[in-house]
Amino acid sequence: MTGYATNGAATGASKAPGRASEGETEAGFTLVELLVVLAIIALVATLVGPRVLGYVGAAKADTASVQVRNISSALELYFLDTGSYPDPVAGLSALVENRGAPNWNGPYLKNASGLADPWGRAYAYESTGVTYRVTSLGRDGQPGGEGEDADIASAN
Repeated sequence: MTGYATNGAATGASKAPGRASEGETEAGFTLVELLVVLAIIALVATLVGPRVLGYVGAAKADTASVQVRNISSALELYFLDTGSYPDPVAGLSALVENRGAPNWNGPYLKNASGLADPWGRAYAYESTGVTYRVTSLGRDGQPGGEGEDADIASAN
């Protein structure tokens, strides 16, 4: 048998399946290691989760404030073109499509999706013809409130 290479399989000295031979180690995680990692992840989620949800609520309130300012700017442009603010019956949709106003030069907003607050409710609009008020009732949809539930209104 000269000139032939031999290996363990050819000589019958094979290792048992699933067992590492001498000098080799098995790669992987033990159950205890996995449980420790899961406990750490749960701890981090418990501490960080409420903070992240707080940021989401604050972001919605900030978005509503920006949208109220944008609607107010559109109302000012509408007033410059037509000489009055939209009739309360026509509402804010008069900023998107002409409701019979003379000298209407719109649309003043790209689409009607900007007429709903971040909580999915339409902005309230009141006008005397000379002044206006645009309001979002906040997260709770009720007048008044504090924090995320506070009303957001135009300055005019």
